[in-house]
Amino acid sequence: MTTTAEIPHPAIDDRPSAAELLRRLADLRPLLRAEAARAEADRRVPDEVVEALRATGVFRIMQPRRWGGLEADFTTFMEVSEEIGRGDGSAAWVTALMNVCCWMVGLFPEQAQRDVWGADPEARVCGVLAPAARVRAVDGGQVVSGSWGFASGSAHAQWAVLGIPVVDAAGAQVDQGLALIPMSELTVKDTWFVAGLRATASNTLVADEVFVPAHRILSVPKAVEGEYGTEHTGETLYRSAFVPVLALILVGPQIGMARAALDVVMETLTKRKPISYTFYEDSAAAPTTQLNLAEAVQLIDTAHLHAMRAAADIDEWASSAQYMDRLTRTRVRMDTGYIARRCREAIDLLVSIGGASSFGEKNPLQRIWRDQETGSRHAVVNPSIAAEVYGRELLGQQEQVTALI
Repeated sequence: MTTTAEIPHPAIDDRPSAAELLRRLADLRPLLRAEAARAEADRRVPDEVVEALRATGVFRIMQPRRWGGLEADFTTFMEVSEEIGRGDGSAAWVTALMNVCCWMVGLFPEQAQRDVWGADPEARVCGVLAPAARVRAVDGGQVVSGSWGFASGSAHAQWAVLGIPVVDAAGAQVDQGLALIPMSELTVKDTWFVAGLRATASNTLVADEVFVPAHRILSVPKAVEGEYGTEHTGETLYRSAFVPVLALILVGPQIGMARAALDVVMETLTKRKPISYTFYEDSAAAPTTQLNLAEAVQLIDTAHLHAMRAAADIDEWASSAQYMDRLTRTRVRMDTGYIARRCREAIDLLVSIGGASSFGEKNPLQRIWRDQETGSRHAVVNPSIAAEVYGRELLGQQEQVTALI
């Protein structure tokens, strides 16, 4: 039998430190910004950008070291997502989603991981958790048919992890699972026509009578409570709390987008732009500009600090012998919604500084605004639902509004 130790890992020769990885990504920022408009027009991140990101090692930060990955902690993941988002929101979203799907593969049994990375240690994974499928039980697994919308990164993935019901021989549902399926066994329908995050290629995946062996199906209810399939229980990263990880990864790119908007505005303010229909020849001299700018920066800092606290919680609990308690898990969901809202407010203030010109087609602010407005509406991010979940847990109420805690 081939072991992971015998498999070559050509993509990452030096396994960069977190600081080095962030430096490499900061160096890519001009490329990401230069290609963002083309990416949006083409409705996919350009292959050249994906290759440049791949060369940094960023697609492997959540991959086990056994397979040549960096197996970085979650705090590093969030910092990386912010940095890429500062270059381009869609590139950051795709990178974040494929990395978290890579992390999910690390939760599967060794045999499933070998299926994904045995022949190609650099294989990338996209995913949709909603169990949008019809299944039937057969010897050794499930036969799956269905369609899954919003598969971000599907244009650049070789595998997909998809939500399915799991049934017994009589057709009765006995579990909810995540099925690992090669992209070669799926069809991609071009359905992603949206106002923001256009370049994420979050299209629909379709399966028609695809056999999924049992070792490539992970139980979602068990995962929610920290019971994973991997035999490598000593790997800290793969003890991280399931739902907090899946939620928090969605806001790293959004903090980066807010920082990108700040960069654009700060550059504009150096050009002594007047405020129309006022006597201000230099908008930077206006108290309204100064107040809006200060508030926007404070909101971005607030979002970042909450993200780092939540990431630290995930890392610290993963390092301990205990699974993250429910109160902390619900607080991370609350943090996620709060971060998205603060980023939205910050960008709103920043585009207001620029006025109507912020929405000119050639102004990157309007794309950043649309990207964040779209990303912050993801169902798992929903601030109101997150607040209700957290409030119920604070009050000790047993009944919750979602199983995703």
